[in-house]
Amino acid sequence: MFTLAEVASLNDIQPTYRILKPWWDVFMDYLAVVMLMVAIFAGTMQLTKDQVVCLPVLQSTVNSKAQPGTSGKADFTTVETTTGQGEDASVRTVSFGSAPTVTPDVPLSRATSSQYQPTESGEELKKEQKDSLGRKTNLDFQQYVFINQMCYHLALPWYSKYFPYLVLIHTIILIVSSNFWFKYPKTCSKIEHFVSILGKCFESPWTTKALSETACEDSEENKQRLTGAQSLPKYVSTSSDEGSPSASTPMITKSGFKFSADKPMIEVPSVTILDKKDGEQAKALFEKVRKFRAHVEDSDLIYKLYVGQTVIKTVKFIFILCYTANFVNTISFEHICNPKVEHLIGYTQFECTHNMAYMLKKLLISYISLICVYGFICLYTLFWLFRIPLKEYSFEKVREESSFSDIPDVKNDFAFLLHMVDQYDQLYSKRFGVFLSEVSENKLREISLNHEWTFEKLRQHVSRNAQDKQELHLFMLSGVPDAVFDLTDLDVLKLELIPEAKIPAKISQMTNLQELHLCHCPAKVEQTAFSFLRDHLRCLHVKFTDVAEIPAWVYLLKNLRELYLIGNLNSENNKMIGLESLRELRHLKILHVKSNLTKIPPNITDVAPHLTKLVIHNDGTKLVVLNSLKKMTNVAELELQNCELERIPHAIFSLSNLQELDLKSNSIRTIEEIISFQHLKRFTCLKLWHNKIVNIPSSITHIKNLESLYLSNNKLESLPAAVFSLQKLRCLDVSYNSIALIPVEIGLLQNLQHFHITGNKVDILPKQLFKCVKLRTLSLGQNCITSIPDKVSQLVQLTHLELKGNCLDRLPATLGQCQLLRKSGLVVEDHLFDALPSEVKEVLNQDTSIPFANGI
Repeated sequence: MFTLAEVASLNDIQPTYRILKPWWDVFMDYLAVVMLMVAIFAGTMQLTKDQVVCLPVLQSTVNSKAQPGTSGKADFTTVETTTGQGEDASVRTVSFGSAPTVTPDVPLSRATSSQYQPTESGEELKKEQKDSLGRKTNLDFQQYVFINQMCYHLALPWYSKYFPYLVLIHTIILIVSSNFWFKYPKTCSKIEHFVSILGKCFESPWTTKALSETACEDSEENKQRLTGAQSLPKYVSTSSDEGSPSASTPMITKSGFKFSADKPMIEVPSVTILDKKDGEQAKALFEKVRKFRAHVEDSDLIYKLYVGQTVIKTVKFIFILCYTANFVNTISFEHICNPKVEHLIGYTQFECTHNMAYMLKKLLISYISLICVYGFICLYTLFWLFRIPLKEYSFEKVREESSFSDIPDVKNDFAFLLHMVDQYDQLYSKRFGVFLSEVSENKLREISLNHEWTFEKLRQHVSRNAQDKQELHLFMLSGVPDAVFDLTDLDVLKLELIPEAKIPAKISQMTNLQELHLCHCPAKVEQTAFSFLRDHLRCLHVKFTDVAEIPAWVYLLKNLRELYLIGNLNSENNKMIGLESLRELRHLKILHVKSNLTKIPPNITDVAPHLTKLVIHNDGTKLVVLNSLKKMTNVAELELQNCELERIPHAIFSLSNLQELDLKSNSIRTIEEIISFQHLKRFTCLKLWHNKIVNIPSSITHIKNLESLYLSNNKLESLPAAVFSLQKLRCLDVSYNSIALIPVEIGLLQNLQHFHITGNKVDILPKQLFKCVKLRTLSLGQNCITSIPDKVSQLVQLTHLELKGNCLDRLPATLGQCQLLRKSGLVVEDHLFDALPSEVKEVLNQDTSIPFANGI
């Protein structure tokens, strides 16, 4: 027999799970323990004291006929036996009446006959004993032991014999049914994680901090403190919340949830101070809650399992009650036994008594009472399960009490677990809701961010860019640190991959800020901050994946001069989404769009009359419709790069103010339309690099004002003489073609300052090349040149000479006469430079600070 401790281990649930056991589960557990004790007590009593005592039933009428000479009185002999065996067995014979009656076939034992008192017929008995045959034994005692054992199994009802075991089995089943959802693997893991996370959320310092701030946010005392705080510590915003933005201005709306980061730290030190380790733990909790919610909300297995086990317990209660009520009357003190052993005993019927009947009756009544209470609780549990939708949980009350207006409602198993926790203590749900609030999470990030990114640390990250402006680049942060807006001398601010960026009113302190970069950063601004940006911001870069990421306030920056938009404008997600109107950008001069357009968006034409420069980088998507270009009458610079253009668009020739055209990385094969540029009197620069142009038409000579011509990375094999008739040409780039010869007409370009012919097949340099005395850059690398004429010394303004990748044996010593050429501007193999005379190397190695002329 197992002990109570061993059985009780079935009901051993970890103490941490107690928060998921409502009062009815706890009460049923205690009832199960009491029923278990009843079973064990009844079983112990039955094993030690359970027995029946039987006596034969004599029919006086039958006996009187069989023995007419008797006195007519019924004689009864009662033999009482105990369950003892062996030598300890005792027999007591009690006679009633004047004479014993013994069955002839069964002689009495000595012990029995010796206990009879002498009577008048004693001599006759002695005479009969002397005349009896056979051996004398104690069979009279053995007969009654035998009858008791047989009648225990035959006359005693099965319910009296197995009642304790039935109670034990039923109790074990009820215990297993009550705790199965804690043990089943697919629910146990979720419950374990939930209890663990819930405990950490309850004890987290961030929970206490958030709830404490919420509780005091509306107090008049704090309002007075905030209003009267004129001497705020450094890096704390003093901006006013007055003036809500209009419907057309997409600003940040002030929510009711306020944070201690916007308050002086000296006001509520116990609330504001948050250890860095606590902050990291809180951030980890937010992530755990998010993942747990996504994992648990997709199923309702825990709910179904709990309902199932409750139904099983209810059915079990009904079953126990039905069959127990049926067999309750079978437990009786008296029983009639017919063992059918008359040939051994001489009697056919016995009357037996069950000495445990009274105790079992009392225990059964107790058991029925307990099981009835248990059943009523099961019925109440079912009523609770189906009375309200337990697969939905609303934090409406928590939102009202804590002002966390963004706590989402949850469903399925997540909702059911929270309902179970509410039966334990509703404070758990309230504290748990803090970690479902995005407002709370964002504020935690903000506090942690401000602790990490101090003013001194940000100052160390400020650098000087190519334009000699002070620039700060923040990458992949949880927000924008408050200390950023104390860098009042900052010129350029770059925010990259900061999804929760917010620009407060403190940005108005940054009077030097004129350029802002938002890279995958849909920043939100307060009203005061927007007013400042609208009046002061001059250059804005926006990089996005979806056009919806472009902040709406961008389209309202009326003093903006330059706008750079980099992102996907033609994807499936953006077919129904277009750029908002740019009509408000009345001062916009430069528009740079890097996307995959099939046509120029009509919103660009809203600012077309104001634009002076339009850049479209199309990432290989063919730009088909270009008619809207005709409206851009003031455009001076136009770039259409990587647009899969096959010819120069005719719409370009309507741009009377066009000065520079860049058609880089297209599929242009012929440029016969180039003659039309002669009507553009201001046109000076043509860039046709990285195309498939085979030859240059002679009509290029009509573009008299052309100063720069870029034809690199094409398929040119020769340079026509017409190119060298462009007297104003200052820059000619024909690198990376298949040109084998530099025409002697190059000497006609007296104003040529930059000549690039790298990566061709040139083997001889004509002497006329060195008549271009204004040359400052001469790139001759990666050709087949074998020698450099001494006349290179005529290029007195030369500052950059590239010769690397040729077949040169030596360099001319006259390089030393190129007054502005230095070693840093001479690109050549080291062994060729080392072969120069020492005095030439000395001249080339000199550092000079003498300013050189930009050309005559």
